Amino acid sequence: MNRQIMYMEDNGAARDRYSQLLRDQGFEVTVCSDKKEAVLALRTKLPDLALLDVSHHGDRDAGYEVCSEIRRVSAEVPVVFLTNRHGEVDRISGFRLGADDYISKDASMDYVVIRIEALLRRLDAVRDGRGKSSMQAPGSLDIELDDVYSTVSWKGCQVDMPLTQFWILRELCSNPGQVRSHRDLMKAANIVVEPNTITAHVKAIRNAFASLDPAFHSIRTERGRGYRWVVG
Repeated sequence: MNRQIMYMEDNGAARDRYSQLLRDQGFEVTVCSDKKEAVLALRTKLPDLALLDVSHHGDRDAGYEVCSEIRRVSAEVPVVFLTNRHGEVDRISGFRLGADDYISKDASMDYVVIRIEALLRRLDAVRDGRGKSSMQAPGSLDIELDDVYSTVSWKGCQVDMPLTQFWILRELCSNPGQVRSHRDLMKAANIVVEPNTITAHVKAIRNAFASLDPAFHSIRTERGRGYRWVVG
């Protein structure tokens, strides 16, 4: 069965080009020209992956709003932004809302397809229920990660985050006190991205914890090396 991608893009030429290229790669594509169409499509059937532009018809945040709608009903469906708005603030905004990847339209189609396929493989692994049922970071009673449902709790409260960030966090928690490089975190999350994308994911993870616990300080940046999970 071919994978279903919902593609939201207001530029007709870009929408036709990318949707045809995706179909040529064997994907089924539902195209949406605006936020209203995208939300209606989501309510009809969730796709296997959503590919979104950010700005639509003068609405600068339409893609972000659709991402939020997806995360309201599913933590699993991968969300990828494909957009000309690729500054750091835009990336962080997308990741905070639950995006799994953020790609510039300057990227080649082969690059886009590779990123999509990696996220779909990871989704298969989660849906197959592989992995432990849950784990606690060694030496810490504050955090618990459930590998089956890809959920995180901190001091008894659930922390909302998408799969990419869950697996980045899991890599950090599984190796407390050890520096995990950008490459380590990419490998753990089964993605190949620029280092600043990992940086944006880590910022979003910190913000998710800080929204529940302003004193959260368990992820430490080691400049030029990566990040470490610290206990206590």
